[in-house]
Amino acid sequence: MRPALSDYEHLASGKVRELYRVDDETLLFVASDRISAYDYVLDSLIPDKGRILTAMSVFFFDLLSRTAGTPNHLAGPPDDERIPADVLGRALVVQELEMLPVEAVARGYLTGSGLIDYQKTGAVCGIPLPAGLVEASRFDEPLFTPATKAELGQHDENISFDDVVKLIGQQRAEQLRDRTLETYRRGAEHALTTGIIVADTKFEFGVDEDGELRLADEVFTPDSSRYWRADDWKEGVVQNSFDKQFVRNWLTSEESGWDRSGDTPPPPLPPDVVESTRARYIEAYERISGLKFDDWIGA
Repeated sequence: MRPALSDYEHLASGKVRELYRVDDETLLFVASDRISAYDYVLDSLIPDKGRILTAMSVFFFDLLSRTAGTPNHLAGPPDDERIPADVLGRALVVQELEMLPVEAVARGYLTGSGLIDYQKTGAVCGIPLPAGLVEASRFDEPLFTPATKAELGQHDENISFDDVVKLIGQQRAEQLRDRTLETYRRGAEHALTTGIIVADTKFEFGVDEDGELRLADEVFTPDSSRYWRADDWKEGVVQNSFDKQFVRNWLTSEESGWDRSGDTPPPPLPPDVVESTRARYIEAYERISGLKFDDWIGA
């Protein structure tokens, strides 16, 4: 018989996830259907989003472990008997790690906050770039562009590699940079074979009791990555995406009526935006994994 969620101590709430203690060594990592944008958790839920993020993460944890030997924080299968029935399919039992205080961001293309940095300084996170780059320009080599981990409601800030060294030391910073870039390359190469460009992505890493760096949290999900259609890619324009950029675009459109520079929270998403977001997330999962979402746990 599976335990009840109330059997576990609730440790923390994030923008999207809830964290519970299973025992002295493991945690229960539960993905909700909440969605965040511009540092706000929106009132609207995206049906099945927690299951999609979990399914995508499980696929990539397995792929990266098999093809790159990348260690991760999983401490059991997605149908582990320690997972309560009411969160089955959107929860994972994971190893407790000492999490690094850095968002490990890899970029293969210029967009988002990287584009803003470049337009102001000609660089991204202190890395000088050639003149003349525009929205969606492809880099010759992926960039490691770390960021701070902000508190709920605050904004992550891009930082330089030297800042990372100050936070975690030279050796660990170099290891984090190298692991981030190799993980991005492996995942992006796979996605491209399915017709999807991973323009950038954000990883979180933690250290286990043996000092080994492990991939944690979520990996290559539509929440943590920018997915573009490879056959539609065109430099200089905003790309057609599978990720939550679709939600951001609606929030900043005239239709939403929301002033991003003000203090008022974003409005609820209209039903068609909710359904389109869900459909895009599912399409991204099915194309990249080659699996049917209807076959995932809890369907």
